[in-house]
Amino acid sequence: MTRRQSLAAIALATALAGTPALVAATGVQALYREHCGACHGESRLGGIGPALLPENLERLRKADAVKVIREGRVATQMPAFGDKLNADEAQQLAEWIYSKVSPAPVWGEAEIRNSQVVDAQAAAQPARPGLGLKGADPLNLFIVVETGDHHVSILDGDRLERVHRFSSRYALHGGPKFSPDGRFVYFASRDGWITKYDLYNLVVVAEIRAGLNTRNAAVSGDGKWVMVGNYLPHSLVLLDAKDLSLVKVIPTLDAAGARTSRVSAVYDAAPRKSFIAALKDVPEVWEISYDPDAEAVAEGLVHDYQYKEVHFKPGMFTPRRTLLQDHLDDFFFTQSYLEILGSSRSTPKGQVIFLDGRKKIADLDLPGMPHLGSGITWKWTDPAGRERTVMASPNLNEGLVTVIDLGSYQNVRQVRTLGPGFFMRSHENSRYAFTDSMMSPQHKNTLQVIDKQSLEVVAEIKAQPGQTLAHVEFTRDGRYALASLWEMDGALLVIDAQTLKEVKRIPASKPVGKYNVWNKISRSEGTSH
Repeated sequence: MTRRQSLAAIALATALAGTPALVAATGVQALYREHCGACHGESRLGGIGPALLPENLERLRKADAVKVIREGRVATQMPAFGDKLNADEAQQLAEWIYSKVSPAPVWGEAEIRNSQVVDAQAAAQPARPGLGLKGADPLNLFIVVETGDHHVSILDGDRLERVHRFSSRYALHGGPKFSPDGRFVYFASRDGWITKYDLYNLVVVAEIRAGLNTRNAAVSGDGKWVMVGNYLPHSLVLLDAKDLSLVKVIPTLDAAGARTSRVSAVYDAAPRKSFIAALKDVPEVWEISYDPDAEAVAEGLVHDYQYKEVHFKPGMFTPRRTLLQDHLDDFFFTQSYLEILGSSRSTPKGQVIFLDGRKKIADLDLPGMPHLGSGITWKWTDPAGRERTVMASPNLNEGLVTVIDLGSYQNVRQVRTLGPGFFMRSHENSRYAFTDSMMSPQHKNTLQVIDKQSLEVVAEIKAQPGQTLAHVEFTRDGRYALASLWEMDGALLVIDAQTLKEVKRIPASKPVGKYNVWNKISRSEGTSH
């Protein structure tokens, strides 16, 4: 066992100390262990899937939970168990996951600090691309998450070849995030581990377990901070990006201080020098500034700001709340970062939120279940010859891409596709946008190509029937698009972005996501947050 593995094992043992052990494998516990434990964790604390605890299930009625167990859940990896479990067994499982775990799982400041592992030698590596990159342009690297055997590959985006591959934490989630110069990449795993990796020298610099069940992480525009959004415990965790040391734990309490919430998502809004976080269980959006000169945040109602009539907290790292009428399960930044577009599982209507004014300013017509986190923008010329900025989002519930005019927030077009999809990508140098139908049993093997001016599907790229083809990312110059053949013996399909012809395949083990350094740090209009 290596030093890193040994320290990680100690940290994991610490993480699990005090969590409930699964009781004897009889009755409902045996059912859970057989059908649920591999994804949701034997102690119900989460893994690939979310934690199954009463405090995380408040928005799901018990009857609906039974239905999910029997029929699966759209837009997730939750399969249907109706052919394996009868109605009584599904009911038993539902009753059990709504019961409290005893003793309650604890993961606070002390546990987070004790889990930190820093490799001093790795941290001291020079700030220049090393020999391991084999001359590859560090700004045209691809980070490829391979879930089949829990590895990450690094590809040279010019030669379209793998230059390195290393083992990762279990169930990486939410997409890796980069330092502003592209040197460091930060990974978040579903079980709470945050990893800082040096792309110049191909080494892990530091790790820390920020939660037990984590949604995603964001890196500040100045490269100094990492913010982690957790499902369990209900919290935001602020880390120093240099060594991932703990700075602050922010409990996600509602404005009344009565309820806590999971974090739907947290993203960096670099032009605003802040993080934006949406809460899953209470209808609030938070802006957390990392600007040392941020205005103080008032607690309670304010009659006159000039006279500072109420208590004010420092503006830096103090949440500034926007109260809403509905929850946000997902959201998308406009290119100006003045607004966010949000959607909820509970309603077909989305909402536009003006961040400076801290209020909703418009409704969005969003049928189905749009995946705004995969939304992209581009310049589109309307029939009258006027240039518009539009946003397009795939849909998790039906074969539909919604195209929205970001000037009027009106739908420009509903593009029909073969089936529900998860990802959408383009590039400013490409006339095409790619979308998948990976949620469709019949058409998950097909990528569809949309012409960004005609807003019509103009081509299809297919894998073998029954295979899954998803998640496209472009090279830095937009010449090639890489798609994931999401199979255990899978591959990255390299596609000429003009001719739409496949030019080569790079073997990979269930590659789910791939991320081009330049496209991410430059906030390319064709890529997501």
